[in-house]
Amino acid sequence: MFTPQGPTLRELAVQALSSVERGYDLLAPKFDATPFRTPRRVLEAVESALGPLGPFEDGLDVCCGTGAGTDVLRRLCERRVVGVDFSAGMLGVARSSLPADPAGPAVHWVRADARRLPFDRAFDLAASFGAFGHFLPRERPALFAQVYAALRPGGRFVFPVAAPPRVGSRPYWALWGFDAAMRVRNALWRPRFVMYYRTFRLPEVREELAGAGFTVETAPLEDLGRLPDGSPRCRLVVARRG
Repeated sequence: MFTPQGPTLRELAVQALSSVERGYDLLAPKFDATPFRTPRRVLEAVESALGPLGPFEDGLDVCCGTGAGTDVLRRLCERRVVGVDFSAGMLGVARSSLPADPAGPAVHWVRADARRLPFDRAFDLAASFGAFGHFLPRERPALFAQVYAALRPGGRFVFPVAAPPRVGSRPYWALWGFDAAMRVRNALWRPRFVMYYRTFRLPEVREELAGAGFTVETAPLEDLGRLPDGSPRCRLVVARRG
């Protein structure tokens, strides 16, 4: 599906009936040929917005997948970049797709659950791209607390958030239908596959970040344009550790 290099419908079905970890292990070799990978234009817009906030020494890519966001961080950080994910398959692809660059920062890959990060005040920049749908709302405060602990004082946790689709539009119903199907699947089948698109609402996320100790700001990613009503298509959340 999606492209000739992408997963087949059968492969997607097998992945969807697996756990999150096992599903991504299976998907990893073809993940970059699917729409699930963060689009390059979003990555470039985030990189452009972060440039004036630097320089950064050490960066952490939370739920790095095949390393698209890690590649952004290694162009922004001077000393070290760490990609962390709990899928061994995704880390394997990331490791092979981002070879060491002697002129750039050191890049390390760590297999770990983002809800139990093995770092303490080790980074001045953390980022995440497209992973939050894999965390239930009740899990996010602990996740944000882990990222907070991994940052040095003054460090920033950043991620893009797209504007929600207009109520009643085709994208709105597509996301609603996907989430509904996923809830039915998880009610009837084990292991669960957690992936919901409509549970990550910016007002709630801001409160949860503040509850973890962050000072939260947002900025429009102007490179991605604006909606007909003038609002940005995508914002960058910048949460700063005190």
